[in-house]
Amino acid sequence: MAVSMSSQADNSYTDRARVIKAKPIYETVRVNHPEEQCWNERVYHRGRSHSDSYTPSIAGAIIGGAIGNQFGKGTGKKVMTVAGAALGASVGNDLSKRHTRGYATTERRCEIVDHYTEQEELVGCKVKYKYNGKIFHTYTDHHPGKWIDVRVSVKPAHIRY
Repeated sequence: MAVSMSSQADNSYTDRARVIKAKPIYETVRVNHPEEQCWNERVYHRGRSHSDSYTPSIAGAIIGGAIGNQFGKGTGKKVMTVAGAALGASVGNDLSKRHTRGYATTERRCEIVDHYTEQEELVGCKVKYKYNGKIFHTYTDHHPGKWIDVRVSVKPAHIRY
């Protein structure tokens, strides 16, 4: 046996003992394996399409201004033209919204889905070893192999003064 001496003050040293048996200790653990799942989904949008146009409002303003110009005299004629243009623009805008049915797009949607599995995980070893002709037991956090380091402490059985 190889012996390495440490400090003389504590009367201990490190030595090696022969492992007789090392029994693994397992624990069942749940492990998550998250997975991203994606799909394409058809989405309907109400209202105007992406190509909003001011044409109905402009056309309404021109027609309303022309009609308003037919009424009134002098300054009143100008007021009626402006009022007709404003009212025509508003009516044209409202009519364009009423006739727009909306549009559909395809959008990519994704979500994370958890998948759990149970597996055995090594949490340590119950070790039986022999040192100096005697059998000892201990627990370690891993398999020690054929040999295990031991700390040996030497003290006199009795002291005389």
